[in-house]
Amino acid sequence: MIAPARGADPGRCRLGSATLGATDVHSAIRATRNRTVTRETRQRMNTPPSSPGAKRADGPSVRIGALVPLTRPGWVEAGRHLLAGLELGVREVNDAGGIVGRPLELVVRDTAADPRRAAAAVDELAGLGMAALAGEYHSVVARAAATRADALGLPYLCSSAVLDALTEQPTDRVARLSPPQSRGWQVYADFLLGAGHRRIAVAAQPSVYWASGTRILRDHLAARGGGTLIELDMSALSATAVCDALVGHRATALLLLVGHPEPAVSIVKSVRHDERLAEILIGAPAGQPEFAEWATLLGDDGAAIPFLRYLPERLGPLGARVESVLRERLAEAPSFVAFEGYDTVAVLAEVLRSHGPDRARIAASWPHVAVEGTRGRIRFSRTPGISVWQWAWPHIQVADRDPAEPDRLRILHTG
Repeated sequence: MIAPARGADPGRCRLGSATLGATDVHSAIRATRNRTVTRETRQRMNTPPSSPGAKRADGPSVRIGALVPLTRPGWVEAGRHLLAGLELGVREVNDAGGIVGRPLELVVRDTAADPRRAAAAVDELAGLGMAALAGEYHSVVARAAATRADALGLPYLCSSAVLDALTEQPTDRVARLSPPQSRGWQVYADFLLGAGHRRIAVAAQPSVYWASGTRILRDHLAARGGGTLIELDMSALSATAVCDALVGHRATALLLLVGHPEPAVSIVKSVRHDERLAEILIGAPAGQPEFAEWATLLGDDGAAIPFLRYLPERLGPLGARVESVLRERLAEAPSFVAFEGYDTVAVLAEVLRSHGPDRARIAASWPHVAVEGTRGRIRFSRTPGISVWQWAWPHIQVADRDPAEPDRLRILHTG
C-alpha cells in the first residue's frame, strides 16, 4: 500500500510502501529507487504465485510503523537492507490479499541512530494510529523505542537490535527476532577460544552496546578458563597507537568495538600494514564486514575479519526464494538484516490476520505465534535474563570474507 499516513505533515513524501520525512529521504531514494528494471518488470519477476482465490487487498489500510536508520550517523547500509526486507514482506502480504482483505501499510521513520529521535517517532506513530511498531537496527535506539512503545501500550516487534536489556522491566508488549547480544557474543568467544586465541584485545568506544559486549566476552572467557581480555580505549588512542598497544600486550586477536566506517576502517588499515602485526586476527563481532561498503572501503584488507550473522547454513525454499528477490531489489547479496525485515512482516501479518489490529490483542498474542520465516520456524518464549518475548534462537554463524575471493563469505563457526 503506497499512501501517506493520515495526519502526516505536507512535507512528507512517499517511498515504495513507506512514508518518509522529506528531509530524510535523499539517501533512501537513491538506495531503493535506483533499479535497472521497471517496476512492472520487477513485479513480474519477483511476485510469488498468488494463493488460489487470492484477491488484491482493498479498503482502509492496517498500518504498522517502522523505525529504520536511513541517514548518518546511522548505519545507512544496514537500514537499507532492513527496509528492503520490510517492504518486500508488505508487498507480498498485499499481493496475497492483505489482512483479511485490508491492505497492509508500512509507515517509516528514519531514526538516524538517535534514541531521542526514535522516541519522538514512536510518539508520532502511536498518535497516527499504528496497530504495531517494527524494525530498528541500532540497539541503544531500539531500547529507547521499546521503552516508549511499552509506556504507550504500542506492541513492538524488534527486528535487528540485540542488546539484552531492551527494556528495564519485563514487558508483554515487546518481542524480538534477533538473538540477544549475550547469546551471539558467547558464540563468538567460543570461536576465538577454538582458534587458539588467549590474549584478546578489544578496541572499544564508549557506548552501552560496546560496554555490554566487552562484559559478555570477559565473563565468557573467564567461565571457560582461558583468555585475557585487553581493553583499548578508543576515546584516547589513535589507529597508530592501537598498533603499538597490540604489540606491547602481545595480543593475538583484536576485536573492533567501534563505529563504522570510522574509526573501524582506519584501524583495519593501520593494523594490516604494520609488519609487527602480520599474524594478528582482526574481528568485528557486530557484523560490519558483511556489508558491501566494507569491501568497497577496504578491498583485500577487509577480508578474513570474522563477524556474527544470523542465518542458517542452508536456506529452505522460502528463504531461497526471498533471497533471490532481495538480491535483485538491492542489486547485491542481502545481509541477514534484510531477512530479519522480511520475517518481521511475516510475523506481524499472521498476528494481524488472527487477532486484528487491536493493540492489546496483538501484545497478548506473542506467546502463541508460530510462523514459518525465511530462517526457520518463529516462536516467542520467555528467556532468563531477557525482558521481552524472544525468538530462541535464530541460527548464529561466525563468517568472514574469503581472502582469495572477497565477495564470497565463508562460514567459520556455528552456534
